[in-house]
Amino acid sequence: MDTPRVEATPSADVAPPRFVAGSTMRHVLVMTGTGAAGLIAIFVVDLVSLLYISWLKDPSLTAGVGLATVVMFFTISINVGLMIPIGALVSRALGAREPERARRLATSGAALMVVVATIVSIAVLALLPWILGLMGASERTYQVAHDFLWISLPTNGVVALAMALSNVLRAAGDAKRSMYATLSIAAVTIVLDPLFIFGLGLKANGAALTIDLARLAYAYVSFRFVTRHHNLLSWPRLDHVLTDARPFFAIAIPAILTNIAAPVANAFFTSIMARFGDQAIAASAIIDRVTPVAFGGLFALAGAIGPVMGQNWGARRFDRVRQILKDALTFNVVYVGSVWLVLYLVRVPLTLLFNAPPMTADIVQFFCQYSGVIWFFVGLVFVSNASFNNLGFPLLSTFFNWGRATLGMIPFAYIGAEMGGPRGALLGIGAGSIAFGIGAVVTAFWTIRRLERRAAVPL
Repeated sequence: MDTPRVEATPSADVAPPRFVAGSTMRHVLVMTGTGAAGLIAIFVVDLVSLLYISWLKDPSLTAGVGLATVVMFFTISINVGLMIPIGALVSRALGAREPERARRLATSGAALMVVVATIVSIAVLALLPWILGLMGASERTYQVAHDFLWISLPTNGVVALAMALSNVLRAAGDAKRSMYATLSIAAVTIVLDPLFIFGLGLKANGAALTIDLARLAYAYVSFRFVTRHHNLLSWPRLDHVLTDARPFFAIAIPAILTNIAAPVANAFFTSIMARFGDQAIAASAIIDRVTPVAFGGLFALAGAIGPVMGQNWGARRFDRVRQILKDALTFNVVYVGSVWLVLYLVRVPLTLLFNAPPMTADIVQFFCQYSGVIWFFVGLVFVSNASFNNLGFPLLSTFFNWGRATLGMIPFAYIGAEMGGPRGALLGIGAGSIAFGIGAVVTAFWTIRRLERRAAVPL
């Protein structure tokens, strides 16, 4: 059956795309700043949730929530991989001044993302006993993580829709409303977390229930912004969704493979920590929550430069695409150096705040001392992967992320743990990131030169 085609003729009446003019550094900073505000707010709330759990003074609860977080990180990483093609395709269509095509791609992408995310959550719940057992959970820790995930994972499809719509806002250059949508999660969590955890005595399950309600708020706010302010969403049509699935999954599958490298590596690292007991797992859980708060700007940067690059690629401004990559690398250097200094200064008060027992405190403080070295090179991979995903080279992103998560981590972390315990494992992660970070940046500049020579924009 023939499927309708959307004409790809730019309209002279359409306003020029926001990112194809003006300072590229300004666009990078504005998009990163607004994105970071929303992301860090969520990460801070997650950190505070774990802080509340730690105040219950039960290491098994802290460790159980930590294991649950690792599993949720896996599902969210898949969602992020599904979100990438929405931002890439919609921003390119807007850059080429094709708003009707952008609306259709946004609608189809959101529908596909919800379906896949729902299937993923069902599969993870079915495999949960095997997954938690593989990560080395003890009996009490296993039960805490199991209950937490059975409460929170069923709304994975809801948060997938919210993430899709939030990324449509960013593709349209509306970083401010995308930030507001993301902040709705923080607003709901700040109010409900202490009520459910302490007031109703639900403990870890209260934190999981708060996640569900916060996701519903996120989806509602994102939907209102996209429909009322940009008209970039319509009722999905099956023929359109099936037709658009091909370009969507052409980017999504490599992006998902890229993104799940991090949670797989994280699960491996947690299994190494499990060899040293619940205090080491608790340290890993604290590090997992502190890291995104501290380095949330890098997560935001990776998401921010995609729409900026996509619009300039759509407009065939390769000189600006190259400059955007340089601006992102400059931001990486300044940001990581600043955060590293702050973490070094607050390393002792941080562990006191969490009532960390001796081993937990030692591991967390050691991480704060050496985190800058690790995250500088991880940041290089983040920036390069964002470039690969949005410029039509998603397989390169898959290669570098999996390379860093396997060859660049597993042998180094394992050998480090054998030689120096948990401290050695942390040092191993940093050592393995160096070569992949440098190689990713060099390759990113090469891909831009190749696109410039071809001077073609496959839509």
